[in-house]
Amino acid sequence: MGLRKAGALVILVAISMFGIGMANKNSSADWNGNWNHTTGWPYGHWKADQTSKRIIVGGSENWRFGFNYTDWAIKNGPFYLNDTLVFKFDPPNDTTFPHSVYLLPNLWSFQNCDLRRAQKIAHVTQGAGEGFEFVLKRWQPYYFACGERNGFHCKNGMMKFAVWPYFRSY
Repeated sequence: MGLRKAGALVILVAISMFGIGMANKNSSADWNGNWNHTTGWPYGHWKADQTSKRIIVGGSENWRFGFNYTDWAIKNGPFYLNDTLVFKFDPPNDTTFPHSVYLLPNLWSFQNCDLRRAQKIAHVTQGAGEGFEFVLKRWQPYYFACGERNGFHCKNGMMKFAVWPYFRSY
């Protein structure tokens, strides 16, 4: 009796797989069964490398004290895998405050602007010119903040934001 149920299960799975293949027939295989592994299911429905964008953090405001980057991220999202975030900021001088970019490890650190376990990914001079570039390579939340003045820019200057990149669909 057990072998009959196992056989029935194998047949049911085979029929299901055939049905999935036929449902994707128009976009992924011809009638001879030639499967296109670059565009067919499951490969083609979610692509991480298609039409990635270069996004200036803060837009024309760049990376500066007093601008609400959380609001900017909400209004300018969604962000996608392999998009490049560009942090532009002036190098320190007599008229500007220095800025940096930290990657915070978790939501708690982000909410509290706690830099103790954060990773500095851009120093105060790296935002000049074309800016510092960071590629969203993984499907995970990213928490960014300015770490200057022991987190003062993060806490009081609104220089923090979070993104969780989406997969691109075709």
